[in-house]
Amino acid sequence: MFYYLFDYLHKRFDLPGAGVFHYISFRAAMALIVSLLISMVFGKRIINLLHRKQVGETVRDLGLQGQLEKKGTPTMGGLIILSAILIPSLLFTRLDNVYIVLMLISTVWLGAIGFIDDYIKVFKKDKKGLQGKFKVLGQVGIGLIVGITLYCNSHVVVKEKLKRSVSVEAVYGTQQISTLPVYSQEETKSMTTTIPFVKNNELDYSSWLSFLGAGYKKWAWLIFIPVVIIIVTAVSNGANITDGIDGLATGTSAIIGVVLGILAYVSGNTVFADYLNIMYIPNSGELVVYIAAFVGACIGFLWYNSFPAQVFMGDTGSLALGGIIAVFAIAIRKELLIPILCGIFLVENLSVMMQVGYFKRMKKKFGVEYARENRLFKMAPLHHHYQKLGMHESKIVFRFMIIGIMLAALTIVTLKLR
Repeated sequence: MFYYLFDYLHKRFDLPGAGVFHYISFRAAMALIVSLLISMVFGKRIINLLHRKQVGETVRDLGLQGQLEKKGTPTMGGLIILSAILIPSLLFTRLDNVYIVLMLISTVWLGAIGFIDDYIKVFKKDKKGLQGKFKVLGQVGIGLIVGITLYCNSHVVVKEKLKRSVSVEAVYGTQQISTLPVYSQEETKSMTTTIPFVKNNELDYSSWLSFLGAGYKKWAWLIFIPVVIIIVTAVSNGANITDGIDGLATGTSAIIGVVLGILAYVSGNTVFADYLNIMYIPNSGELVVYIAAFVGACIGFLWYNSFPAQVFMGDTGSLALGGIIAVFAIAIRKELLIPILCGIFLVENLSVMMQVGYFKRMKKKFGVEYARENRLFKMAPLHHHYQKLGMHESKIVFRFMIIGIMLAALTIVTLKLR
């Protein structure tokens, strides 16, 4: 919004300083600042509103230290995060950018799913919330929208470096004809993505369908769209599972957001993309402004969500955070880096799957009592396992965040480590 206003003032009246809004770095900084202010200043008002509406957390006694003390703490604090993302994004991004439109739709869509889930839990007094099948259906729905848009929209292209040889005539005593390699960039509608740790690290999803013969590339959507749906669903649920103790999901998401911002900036900048030998994605640099608002929202929310939490984000926030990360990574063709970058989410997800699978196996083999007494983890997800071991919440959060920073650094290193 401000971009168009100041662009008009710059062109029409040559207003001094108005041209600064053309710079992504300036608008990203402003989005970060405004996001922090919204989450920190207006966050308190939203918390007070949730108190008045008696939107309190229902806590089951699972034998965890300090758990019962959290009973009544306001939930649905994800409304703070969503506001702090959407408002700066609307103010400082270019709204004619397909990637920005896609991120805004994803944010609202996933936030709405989480809100419905929290609403049923709090106001309908149904602890189960929204049925799992409807939650997954909603995630599949946004996955379809993202996949179809990225596949069909004419503005979603990459610039590939093409190598060709040209004949050069040189005279050194006698006439000689030699060939030299010449590189050029050409915009193409391609379903390529980045593979970490591999030289010439690009994978075209359509290559898996080469057995179909000539014209196989037109069937790339058969691979691409299901991959998008799986990634969005998995990462969204991973963030949801990670949101179990004060500040864990929020802090981890902020770290991931910073790395995604760096990856979006280098992918959308022709100079850095050429230097790092990665695919250049036109118009993707605008996503840096959006992710700056995302990081600001997460850090600002920590003001109230760090131990002891004054508010919980609920599914309103956690489902949206995970989905945003997934869609963003797919948009900048870095989705195969998610297992590294979102390693905390992955481990938390796996811990639940392993716990359930191990319990079922032991139950079938030795009976239910044996299975209960000999669990793989003391409790899943993994952060609750460490709580059961007597570790304080704050220590768990900080150690997980340190691991998250290490994974973030490794993700950035993949740009050169091949």
